[in-house]
Amino acid sequence: MIAYLKGIVTIIQEESIIVDVSGIGYEIICANPFAYHDFLQKELFIHTYHHVREDVQCLYGFKDEEEKELFTKLISVSGIGPKSAISILGSVHVPDFIRAVEEEDEKYLTQFPGIGKKTARQIILDLKGKLSHMFSIKGDKSTKIEQEDSIALIEVKEALKTLGYSDKEINQVLPVLQQEKLQETDEMIRHALALLVKN
Repeated sequence: MIAYLKGIVTIIQEESIIVDVSGIGYEIICANPFAYHDFLQKELFIHTYHHVREDVQCLYGFKDEEEKELFTKLISVSGIGPKSAISILGSVHVPDFIRAVEEEDEKYLTQFPGIGKKTARQIILDLKGKLSHMFSIKGDKSTKIEQEDSIALIEVKEALKTLGYSDKEINQVLPVLQQEKLQETDEMIRHALALLVKN
């Protein structure tokens, strides 16, 4: 299995990045490839999961071990494949997701694309008690604020899709919105639209 790669980011695509390791280009599927824009033509260390099936082999990439561990736990849940898991990671803050599972917050879990009530219940049944070691989930103010930010980003993404923007366009501005720390969803949407017009 390929646990990680260290190489030069040569290409950023809509769903993946290409990392050159000693002259070999590895395609790595990521939750948000455009988050690696600052590493273009620079060296990157990235955690990977080597997914193997009879008909396909894929590499999935993660910024840290916690994100990778959540991915592996998610794909162990019945009804969730690698594509769904990586999509969830593109819209979630890992401690928030763990909190939702531990508190059986189905409403939070069903906000993710492709996750209905049945799958949310399955996530809780399969993962409750298996993720809390990764992070403290104390109900402090900062964690609550982070959870609200995460939910707001999901709402912004869905609103931009409704307006006709592609995932590629949306994923280019989401990292900027995360850094801006805007409070209101409407304000985030307006800022996102301004960034999209510039692009």
